[in-house]
Amino acid sequence: QVQLVESGGGLVQAGGSLRLSCAASGRTVSMYAVGWFRQAPGKEREFVVHISRSGGMTYYADSVKGRFTVSRDNAKNTVYLQMNSLKPEDTAVYYCAAAERVVFPSSRSEYKNWGQGTQVTVSS
Repeated sequence: QVQLVESGGGLVQAGGSLRLSCAASGRTVSMYAVGWFRQAPGKEREFVVHISRSGGMTYYADSVKGRFTVSRDNAKNTVYLQMNSLKPEDTAVYYCAAAERVVFPSSRSEYKNWGQGTQVTVSS
């Protein structure tokens, strides 16, 4: 099993940027496709972005397309989420999740390994 730890969250003003990291241990992250999800208070956990094992394929939720960029450095066993032009509605706990095989990238049930989350708060 792979263990995932997110970091990089914090408080930022609207229009600002943050970069989240998802560090893997236990197994090499190159064996896994990775998704980022987020959950705002009182709301369902929602899909943000997916990146394939090689990094060659990415898939974004419409709400973040053009503002967020996912990348991975398999040599560092880490996946990144660069978030630009942040909006107050991006405020949530952000989770990374890993799966060896993914058919429906936006589906939470596809991912068996989850991190503990990191809080992102965007002030207006």
